Amino acid sequence: MARRISRDPIYSGRRFSAETIETCVRWYITYRLSYRDLAAMMAEQGIVVSHTTIMRWVLRYVPEYERRWARFARSPGSSWRMDETAVAVRGGRHYLYRAVDRDGKSVASLLCNDRSMEAAQSFFRTAVGQDGVSWPEKINVDGNSATHRGLRLLGDEDSRWRDVEVRARRYLNNVVEQDHRAIKQRFAPMLGLKSFRSVAITLVGIELAHRIRKQQYLVHSGANGRTCSLKDSWTAALAGSAVPQGPGGEQSSPTHQNSEIGLEWPRERPRIDGQVRYPRKIFYGGGLYLLVRPQGGRYWHYQYRYGSKRKTLSLGTYPDLPVDRAQARHHAARRLLAAGVDPSVRRRELRLMDGEGFAPAPELPCIWRQAG
Repeated sequence: MARRISRDPIYSGRRFSAETIETCVRWYITYRLSYRDLAAMMAEQGIVVSHTTIMRWVLRYVPEYERRWARFARSPGSSWRMDETAVAVRGGRHYLYRAVDRDGKSVASLLCNDRSMEAAQSFFRTAVGQDGVSWPEKINVDGNSATHRGLRLLGDEDSRWRDVEVRARRYLNNVVEQDHRAIKQRFAPMLGLKSFRSVAITLVGIELAHRIRKQQYLVHSGANGRTCSLKDSWTAALAGSAVPQGPGGEQSSPTHQNSEIGLEWPRERPRIDGQVRYPRKIFYGGGLYLLVRPQGGRYWHYQYRYGSKRKTLSLGTYPDLPVDRAQARHHAARRLLAAGVDPSVRRRELRLMDGEGFAPAPELPCIWRQAG
């Protein structure tokens, strides 16, 4: 009796192999190829596939691939250079908002219909809402008045925006304007962009390939410290088996790992570059991260959303709170959240109870004690 081939569930029902799909999507977003170019290249390998099939693969799998790569993302800096560039979609003029840090590392990108104040605000909300992106300290923008007005009004939504230094120095934006080139040059073989949705998804893939090229992901090195091939990096990242590397090639704790699949977390001290110039977040999945400050402090935090607000819960300091205990507190907070209880409010209530003589069990911090 024939055995069923084991494969990733995202490829369930697909006639072609996972390797073929991954190769076509990776080549399309990485190199200057059209769908018909890829179909011809696959035909030389004995694989007959339509160019429209490859297009559907790109639209279906780019968001999933971007999510899996994000588990190994490096945190960008807190000094941003933001600019927008025009993109023609079905003859209409749209704008791609992008930001990079002072070292040229990509922060975020968003395709918008216009260049209005609402579009700029949507971009900044998207940028700070990403996992692994610290709140900006400085933002350099162009002379577009809608962007400046949008940043001012964001201060009414979140007071942290009022502490951001906004600059409009033209020469500082040379970094992001030059970075646009890698994205815009990729449009040439596409021979026209006809759907806003397909363009937005394709741009996510192109940005992903651009970040990989700039080494913004901590993926394992090959033998003898040599960098592994692009194909090996993709295979490791998509399979979730990539081993993040610290500075100098040593292994460090995995970042952005999914805590729901029961990974075995390292118990040793995370290795951090001693030349940390800005707060850095090492993500462990599910909103749990270790905040590393330049002064040497290590703090566990859980970032979550309750209602329409984004909140952060402090779990303890490292190494006083090891990884396994931080994981336990993280899971307990998620259980409270699933039950409709805000973990931060619950901890505050229990602290008040402790002050009145209702102390929790000594083995457990007060936040994890179940009500009633």
